[in-house]
Amino acid sequence: MHFRSNKDQLFTNDSPREACGVIGVYVPEMEVSKTVFFGLFALQHRGQESAGIAVSNGENIRIHSKMGLVSQVFREDDLEYLKGFLGIGHTRYSTMGGSKISNAQPLIVDGIRGNLAVAHNGNVINADILREEITKEWGVTFERSSDTEVIAELYANTPGKDWFDVSSTIMRRLSGAYSLVIMNKNELIAVRDPLGIRPLCLGKLKNGWIVASETVALDNIGAEFIRELENGETVVINENGIKSEIWSGRRNSHAMCIFEHVYFARPDSIIDGKLTYQTRLKMGSELWKESPISADFVTGVPDSSTPHAVGLARESGIPYLETLIKNRYVGRTFIQPDQTVRDTDVKMKFNVLKSVVKNKKFIVVDDSIVRSTTIKRVVSLLRDAGASEVHVRVAAPPIKSTCHFGVDMATLNELIAYNMTNDQIKTKIGADSLSYLSLEGLLKSVEGSENTYCRGCFTGEYPIPVQLEMDKFSFEKNE
Repeated sequence: MHFRSNKDQLFTNDSPREACGVIGVYVPEMEVSKTVFFGLFALQHRGQESAGIAVSNGENIRIHSKMGLVSQVFREDDLEYLKGFLGIGHTRYSTMGGSKISNAQPLIVDGIRGNLAVAHNGNVINADILREEITKEWGVTFERSSDTEVIAELYANTPGKDWFDVSSTIMRRLSGAYSLVIMNKNELIAVRDPLGIRPLCLGKLKNGWIVASETVALDNIGAEFIRELENGETVVINENGIKSEIWSGRRNSHAMCIFEHVYFARPDSIIDGKLTYQTRLKMGSELWKESPISADFVTGVPDSSTPHAVGLARESGIPYLETLIKNRYVGRTFIQPDQTVRDTDVKMKFNVLKSVVKNKKFIVVDDSIVRSTTIKRVVSLLRDAGASEVHVRVAAPPIKSTCHFGVDMATLNELIAYNMTNDQIKTKIGADSLSYLSLEGLLKSVEGSENTYCRGCFTGEYPIPVQLEMDKFSFEKNE
């Protein structure tokens, strides 16, 4: 498969681009490579650019990573090569550094603690400053253009009496989002940043342990879900068992990205103690309460918006109807930055059931709108099929600001809600009406207080100070 330069590509999917997926497995007297693989397979939705697995047998660390999907990267002989009882895995969507093999994870670095393999979900917003400081402090030569290498070098070289001491020192220096799985030849370390922006959970597997971005990874390999890691927590797993400490300087309540509930996490994952499918049903219910409209049927933009649409249909009493059939073999492809091609790709993804659409009034539910490319085409497809009215309902507030914590949310100039009013957007997408779920309705759906979730993409107010926009290729421009 040929991958274009990330500097030239636009994604056809109009939703925010996922964060990454991480997994770590420690099970004595067991070959864990296939376990890591199947857990990683369950996290494929979090990143589709590259995948990798590192494994240790107690004597050395072996690694295999390539560009592509998990199923494309690994073959049976690759997993046979990765022998060991301890392993970590990663599936990537780039939010800092380009989409190229040198930035595929896990990364392996060498420092005062020997070889470390590191996999990271999130985005460190002061990585450029830290990179300069580390270069001067330790004479490190950076070989990649991702913020993960900065984190890896910090864990490889920061002085400390144990991992908890090291993690505490590093948390004082890092700013941003980072859920980490780290391994040396004999230990698995898991870290969740002091804000708790990205998810990370702990499970029990036979006589060992597993950590992963989402509980679906545990389900996929038959592990028992124990709990979610606390913000600012470091967990160390080795031959002596499992130990945990929470950094004293952490935020009192986590500021997890609320989009994990809206879109990122799989609907069968438990996030912040709640089944994501249930919270999405509530979003649809609240959306109807805030913006009722007369219609014959409710439909959703498949597949991510289906739970929201079902929730709205249940609350309204209006029947839910599948009108758009998704071609599930049209992947997240890299294409020329050409609007005509983007529109064509949306058409390739969806086909409309014309006979059930003609002369009917529809409420179309989408989970979010970024640029409006997808929803505009969906409205057009329904109109072309003979729908008499198309009312769009969005199960999240308008996205008016970019993300700085591990999500590629597009630039301010590309965010349609930043540049247009609600009426202007309605006209642009060709809908009869357009309504978004309010921030209050969203917080009610996830049962969150004002201090519980990061909502910066809706409000422009973040849990820590950030610059207006960040450049994911900033390290590459300095090469």
